[in-house]
Amino acid sequence: MGKISQVAAKYIINAMIEIDGVVDRPDVIGAIFGQTEGLLGADLELRELQRSGRIGRIEVNLGTKSGKTQGEILIPSSLDKAETSIVGAALEIIQRIGPCNSKVKVTKIEDVRVNKRNTVIGRAKELLQDMMDDVIPDSQVLSDEVAYSVRVMEIQEYGKSRLPCGPNIENSDEIVVVEGRADVLNLLKYGIKNAIAMNGTSVPEEIVDLSKKKTLTVFVDGDRGGDLIVKELLTSTNIDFVTKAPDGKEVEELTSKEVHKALRSKITAEQAKLEMEEKPEKISNNRQDIKRPNYRQSNRQYQRTPYRKIKIGEDQKNKFKDMLNDLIGTRGSYILDENLNILGKVPITEIESTIKSLADGIYAIVFDGIIDKNMVNAAEKSSVKFMVAMDSKIEDSETRISILKSNDLE
Repeated sequence: MGKISQVAAKYIINAMIEIDGVVDRPDVIGAIFGQTEGLLGADLELRELQRSGRIGRIEVNLGTKSGKTQGEILIPSSLDKAETSIVGAALEIIQRIGPCNSKVKVTKIEDVRVNKRNTVIGRAKELLQDMMDDVIPDSQVLSDEVAYSVRVMEIQEYGKSRLPCGPNIENSDEIVVVEGRADVLNLLKYGIKNAIAMNGTSVPEEIVDLSKKKTLTVFVDGDRGGDLIVKELLTSTNIDFVTKAPDGKEVEELTSKEVHKALRSKITAEQAKLEMEEKPEKISNNRQDIKRPNYRQSNRQYQRTPYRKIKIGEDQKNKFKDMLNDLIGTRGSYILDENLNILGKVPITEIESTIKSLADGIYAIVFDGIIDKNMVNAAEKSSVKFMVAMDSKIEDSETRISILKSNDLE
């Protein structure tokens, strides 16, 4: 049987050697064999163990510095634990190599199988993760994937503006007008195939034409943006009914129950106009909430009451500017109290959740990003007075919050 390698060994003896002089590798190996010869008995004679393959090739790595030699000794072993420990201890009796004094210290006996076991476990975890990633999905996942694929195939485009719509737009006498493509997809999910999207806040010509020929129900998000779209449609088209998603929700995220409840609760366009005259900020989604019109005032011209804004002083403006400059490139935000003290700094992805968790006590929010309607909705509910950011998708006139963009602080 030949000599074993470290790969086939169960244990590896690791030892450090220090020599008061300059020696070569063969001198050390010779000392190991020579000075342990006959010490451990015939069964543990190093030369015989190496011939039988129970001790592997002895590795000696040396380095010389300032007339002294230091290095390491590695001895692979397929003996059992006790025998390997005896061989390791025997190395420490080596006190001279050639004419030089030496000292050998066994630092550890490494169990090669532990490392192999750890490698196996690590690889097994990777293989298991691959299996889980590629595993056949359960029936619900398959059903959802098929349903989504069908909805995507069913969605079509209408007119020159290529408005996303369901397949029954031409054949249906009643049309549901929504804000965007995602809303159409969600309604298709629940079997409503006569929806069409405006794709923005401006009213496309196709919607105007459809309002002359068909019965139109406007179904918008439960936010300020939805109110603005309804107002625009009431003034430029002949829509028949209006309904909204629950406050703070969007049509694209509604459940089947919420969608059908909203459509059942639709109100007439005339009722929506009266509500906007009496309460411009809100269109009711519940028939019981509809107020009787005040006929003395019903013919007056609707005028939107401007929001009262807190005037910003020069000191506040400079502080907002400094904070915004400090945040550039961080994608972070400062949450401020009424004295413009920083209550905390959070990533912009956590602004909405932070507003909801604090509920009140937030005076201003300064962040390295763009203000959108979801942020504004959350901030309005918590009575935030200022939102300061690099840019905004919401105009200052659309909310009671004072919105400041970077160029407003120059």
